Amino acid sequence: MTAMKTLGSWCTLGMLSCAFYLPLAVSFQRVTIPAELKSVIAKVAVNATSCSVTCGLGFKLEEMCEITPAGERRNCTMRRSPCLTTWGCGLLHFTVPVGKPFNFSCLSSDTVEFVSRAYTYTWRLAPGLITMNDVLFVPFKNPGFVVQFSPTRESDAGTYRCDVRMLKTFRVIKRVYFGVRVIRKDFVDLNFQKSLTHEQQLAANEVEGIKGNNTSTEVQQHFWQRKSFYTSLVGIGSGVIGVVLLRVALRSLQKTLRRSDAETQPEF
Repeated sequence: MTAMKTLGSWCTLGMLSCAFYLPLAVSFQRVTIPAELKSVIAKVAVNATSCSVTCGLGFKLEEMCEITPAGERRNCTMRRSPCLTTWGCGLLHFTVPVGKPFNFSCLSSDTVEFVSRAYTYTWRLAPGLITMNDVLFVPFKNPGFVVQFSPTRESDAGTYRCDVRMLKTFRVIKRVYFGVRVIRKDFVDLNFQKSLTHEQQLAANEVEGIKGNNTSTEVQQHFWQRKSFYTSLVGIGSGVIGVVLLRVALRSLQKTLRRSDAETQPEF
């Protein structure tokens, strides 16, 4: 009782002292785990891969196993489950010629099959601009997660913003910007050499000359290597043929000498 009165007097001095000392006076009761829980087998993920994407919605592979009360693993299976990373994916740039079919998607191709129905997609557009300033965007009607142009027109140029939201909480889990530039084939010449200055053309020609010299040197080296190979092959063949002819000539000479010796010997 004396200790509790002393503690109460300390609490009257300030709320901070009371908050510090009161938990020390509380005693916790011993928790008893029921016998039924001791025999429960839990199924948990014992191993998992990293998320397939660096932003937004992706998937990972998990190894699910049953854990016995003794800590043993059994009946392990692999499961593919969605995963969330940083919701902001930044800006992607595209340059598309007029008249060419083109499309882009909020979701990666490997996540479309098992996550597309659980989310909703909101599109906005900044016409004719490549920007990430959200003030410049206006609503863009597109119900799905894919925007498709067939064919692409000049009026389709701009930045498209896609927000992926969860249907249950309506929380944004991914935001990505698509900057689309549309060029006319008869208005823009994409010939890189024509756009260079005189000095840049000289420098480019020097680089091409060095590359050409290296290429010609390599070609010459290959040529001389092949030529030396064929020359050595011809020399070896000629040597073999010469040896064969020499042996044939020696045998014929031996036969001729034997015949002459047989004819010159006296008869008895």
